[in-house]
Amino acid sequence: MRRRHESAGNTGMKVLEAVTFDTVMGHFAQAHPYDGQDEANSNDEAEAHIRNAQQLLGGRWHRVLLADTEVLDVVLPWHLGEDGEVELIPPAGLTVGEAAARLAALGESYARTNPLCARKLDRQTHAPPTPVFLATAAMPGPDYARLTVREGLIHLDGLHRLLAWRRAGRPAPGDRIEAYVAGLGPADLSPADVRHGTRHDQEGLDVHPGR
Repeated sequence: MRRRHESAGNTGMKVLEAVTFDTVMGHFAQAHPYDGQDEANSNDEAEAHIRNAQQLLGGRWHRVLLADTEVLDVVLPWHLGEDGEVELIPPAGLTVGEAAARLAALGESYARTNPLCARKLDRQTHAPPTPVFLATAAMPGPDYARLTVREGLIHLDGLHRLLAWRRAGRPAPGDRIEAYVAGLGPADLSPADVRHGTRHDQEGLDVHPGR
């Protein structure tokens, strides 16, 4: 995993609870329904990634709060910018921080070359925040096939949300973002006996995946 950013007092995710796959899919279906008539809706692809994570990572899911610095290090897979003229994320992948910097460098030209992707980013800038979905390993399929980073915190769903929030200055230092993460194992959790159905307050448990 790429070297993490560090910030005093806010260096690890907080585990809120272990959850079942049914809970994960129930939240996803409610918050991100698929609409085949909407050209901007790719929730069917995201659902496939989440199901792959369930199969490949042993059905271990946790609801967590990501530290602001961890959000910058989430790895985003290949993204063509909704079939626009400019490839937003190359096949080797970029972190959220790197992709946000690339968007900033492209500036207003990105809306002209990649209008659908730009509209999705604008929509998410003003939408109510919802959890993102991540895995601790790369998934099968062409989007992940040439990722340089194979383990860590890797995107399943929420690319446009993460980039839109970053462009809008979120999360600010000290803030946290909610996520569902597949594949956290006993070595990632402290204490190691977190069980399904166990709930924690908003302070949760400190964990450091990929270290």
